[in-house]
This record gives sequence, C-alpha cells and structure tokens, in this order.
Amino acid sequence: MIPVVGFEGQRVLVLGLGRSGLAAAGALAAGGADVLCWDDGEAGRARAVADGFAVYDPLREGFDGLACVVTSPGIPHLYPAPHRVLAAAYAAGIPVDNDVGLFFRSFGGAEWDRFDVAPRVVAVTGSNGKSTTSALIAHILEGAGVEVQLAGNIGRGVLDIDPPGDGGVVVLELSSYQTDLARALTPDVAVFTNLSPYHLVRHGGMGGYFAAKRRLFAEGGPERAVIGVDEPEGVYLAGQMSEGPGDARVIRVSSGKVDGVGWDLSVRKGWLAEWRKGRQAASIDLRDVSGLPGAHNHQNAACAYGACRALGLAPRIIEQAFETFEGLPHRSQRVAEIDGVAFVNDSKATNVDAAAKALGAFKRIRWICGGLEKEGGVDALWEAGGNVSKAYVIGREAETFALKLGDIPTEVCGTMERAVARAAEDAESGDTVLLAPAAASFDQYDSFEARGADFIAQVAALPR
Repeated sequence: MIPVVGFEGQRVLVLGLGRSGLAAAGALAAGGADVLCWDDGEAGRARAVADGFAVYDPLREGFDGLACVVTSPGIPHLYPAPHRVLAAAYAAGIPVDNDVGLFFRSFGGAEWDRFDVAPRVVAVTGSNGKSTTSALIAHILEGAGVEVQLAGNIGRGVLDIDPPGDGGVVVLELSSYQTDLARALTPDVAVFTNLSPYHLVRHGGMGGYFAAKRRLFAEGGPERAVIGVDEPEGVYLAGQMSEGPGDARVIRVSSGKVDGVGWDLSVRKGWLAEWRKGRQAASIDLRDVSGLPGAHNHQNAACAYGACRALGLAPRIIEQAFETFEGLPHRSQRVAEIDGVAFVNDSKATNVDAAAKALGAFKRIRWICGGLEKEGGVDALWEAGGNVSKAYVIGREAETFALKLGDIPTEVCGTMERAVARAAEDAESGDTVLLAPAAASFDQYDSFEARGADFIAQVAALPR
C-alpha cells in the first residue's frame, strides 16, 4: 500500500466504494487521515463498514470540516452532469481528487535517499491498446530483471501496490476517467497510444475526451513522452511537448514514414524501426511474434519499445521479451486450433475502431460480432470487412446490428453458443473464427470478460 500524505489528522470523504475506493480509503487511513465513506449503494456502504470505516452521507450531514472528497473514476464529475455529492462539494469549495491524484502526490519518501536509482513511473493512456502496451512494458522490464508493478486500469489499484524498491518501476494504465480529474499527474515516462471516438457523453464530446488524455502530459511534464502520431491529436500533442525537431524527449510512433530528425519509431509491414537523428538505430521483425498479431498490436509493441528505450533498455533485450509475450486474455487471445481453424478471443474490442483493427489482423475470418451498440454506429466496419467470409451476429438486437453491416454476409445467431457452433460448422482449414464484437457486452453479459469466457467455453465444447 502507498500511504497517502498531506491529510494527517484531517477528515477526507471517499465517494464510491468499489475496488479503487476502498483502496483509497485504506491508503488515506495509513497516512493518518480521518476517513469517511459514502456510496449510493447499500452493498458498498456495507463493505466500508466491514473494513472498519465510518459511513457518512454528506448531503445530509454537510461538508463542514472536510479537507477533500476523493471520488471513484466511474462517478461523473462534470459531464453529462456531476454527481450530486460532487456538485455540492464544488459549491462548498471542497477540493475533489481521485486515487490517481493521491498516488502521484504520495509516491516517494525519505527512504528513497538510500536508493542508487530512484523508482520511476510509466503511465500509458490512449483509446485502444492501453492494456496490451502496459502489460508488454511490464513484461519487458521483468525480463530485464527490473522490479516492476502493474497497476491502474490493469492489475492492482494504484494505491494498493507495494512501495517500490531501488530502481523499481511502476507501470500504470490510465483511462480518461482517471486522468481527467487527478490533481497531480507526474509520470517519468508518459505514453499516448492513439485516439478514436470513445466516452464522448462522459467528456462532453471529442474535444473533452482528448483534453482528458492530454492532462497526463500537460500537468506535470514527463521526462519522456512516447506519442502515437497517426491521428491529428497525436501530432498536436507531440508538437506541444517538443522544443524543436530534434528534441529527443519526445518519441514519435507512426505507422507511416518518419522524418528521422528526432527520435522516431515506425511500424510498417510488420517491421519496427528506430530512428535517431536521421539514422536507423535498430529494427525488429514483428510478423511472426505470436503474442502480438496484426498492425494494431505492432503499434502497441512500438509504444512499449519506446517506453523501455526511454528507461534505458537495449533493443536486443526488448526484442527477446517480445518473443515470450503471450498477450492478454480477451485481446487477440488465441484460445484453440481445431482442424486447422484458429479461434481468437478479442472480446475487449468493444468499439468500432478496436474491432476494425482486429479484423485487419487476420485473413479469412468467420466474425462473431454484436452486442450493445455504442455511439458512432458501425458503418466504419464496412471497409474493414474485406477479410470477413461471414458475420455471425449475437446480442438482443442482433437483427438490427446485422442490417448495419452492409454487404458483409451475415447470419443472425443471437447467442454465443449458436454463433460459435455455426461459425465452426462453416469454417475451413486456414480460417479464423474471431470474436471481435464492436459493441459493449451489457445486453447479455456483466462484462467483456464474461463474454470472452463464454466464447472460450463454447469453443472448448466443440467436437474434436
């Protein structure tokens, strides 16, 4: 646990008592704060009481004497409307923060004076690829013998990790919900993977969404910034962070050509190339790296490569770690091969952009898709459907979803059981049965993990 500093003897309210909220309460108490807890749900309040915390309803009992309100990331603090507790805190002039802000204000202490190498933080944000990039960075560092902890949106809560040791590295995956409100954001290395329309209602539009991501770079100024520049926002962000064309503090990642003037990484046709001041410094063939299939994972690899190079690792060490990376569950996860047919679980492809990238990673696809459609529709998938032999549509609104797939041959299946069975019946050796839903899971499942687990279970039940 990272004890939170700066609130000793002061009353702090924790709003939202899920994993991050209870971890924040414990870390605040460890730092000497007088912790009060509130959750709109009775189950959350019961968990707080079970952990020994006092329950306090600020709307009934007031905000007098509160030093801060710490809110969970999932609770709206501005758009589409702030939670009523947060609106009342703003009106009362009470500071509002989240666990990520508390982490950065509390990370470090007097014990670091005896370390030969101070611990560092790598923070990863973006629309797609955050989890894979973060896990890959941690995998590379672990392979290099570095003490590493993975936290944030993946792994443990940011305040639930152990205080790092000499030379330790903390890798954080941070969503826009986490970066938007944090009052302190000071990573040593910050990574921006890419940007596509996502969480637009929560952030009041695309500009607000990008502004939330940009805060990771603008609030504290990382020593190094690894920035994907395939979208205009990434180009803009790299320009804002750089002092000039040759500024090596900014590492640009592109799927196209790079000018090579500064520190650039290009990923083209499965090859990752590092350029320093106009000269190629290293190259890695990613085409046969089984844990990183497709151009989108090659971009993730390049972002992870840039972060690890910024930490001083050699290209050879990074390349070796690529070969042993097995990928993450529900993200281009190869779960079986039956009679020459591959079955791949990409249940995490919950939006159109992620699904399109998954469709580009394989040939001859039997595509399982559908679910709770997100903003923006699915029209963008038409262009990505060239590799699709047939789509097998699931979800409560499967018929409506299928009608939006244009000229892609479709079969309305409704359930995962039927979709897997029908795709397997139709598939021939060399085909890939790919779950890449392009939609949320909540019409049929509690989470994308539960949807992916159902896919795996149905594949396991197929006759061999």
